[in-house]
Amino acid sequence: MNFRQSRKLIAALLIGASLTTAATYPAAHAASASSSFLYSNAASRTITKSTSGANIVINKLSTLVLVNKTRNLPSNYVPADLVKVNVPFSFSGDSPKKQMRKIAAEALEKLFAAAKKDGISIKAVSGYRSYATQKAIFDRNVKLKGEKVANQTSARPGQSEHQTGLAMDISSASVNYELEQSFGDTKEGKWLAKNAPKYGFIIHYGKGLEKQTGYSYEPWHVRYVGVYMASVITASNQSLDTFLAQQ
Repeated sequence: MNFRQSRKLIAALLIGASLTTAATYPAAHAASASSSFLYSNAASRTITKSTSGANIVINKLSTLVLVNKTRNLPSNYVPADLVKVNVPFSFSGDSPKKQMRKIAAEALEKLFAAAKKDGISIKAVSGYRSYATQKAIFDRNVKLKGEKVANQTSARPGQSEHQTGLAMDISSASVNYELEQSFGDTKEGKWLAKNAPKYGFIIHYGKGLEKQTGYSYEPWHVRYVGVYMASVITASNQSLDTFLAQQ
């Protein structure tokens, strides 16, 4: 899907989302708004160089912030609007992992409510992680698996979507609430993949997108981008990385 096609699809989604306001929100305005949003969040326009030469993202407050192996968050970045998500978790007690940015938390609560209505039992496992927490996780994986494997299955500090406050790992009893690729073959995993975009989430590290993302398939990892963008990105069959690189 190219930029022109993306713009048309987003405009159609914007209009279709509210038929009662379509008359006051013409397609030209929707197309202009969507193209402007994509333009301002395009991969090439949202980074700056640190003194060490690393790429640092400058749109960290955007729901389309792109963080990956070549795009880093500042080590001291903590989202200002983190809130505890009111959904079932796979563990008890308080933890920063139960937090997300407010807009993503509210969307996740709606997603979980829909799952419950459909008879799907899922639990959240891990949301927000600080730079320091991610460093500890990555360092531990290096010791257990070696750096090459660790770099395919976990993010280096500053390169994790969890630090944005827009990501959550989700699992189910069918896989003992572990973060396993087999989750994607369960009824819960299939439901999540089908329904996540309706509530603004994408399965960022999807099957077949490994070369685009640089990470292994993670059917449990959902990333909030907003309802319209989730629909467009999912329909494009691309990763967020590739989608934004093309804008």
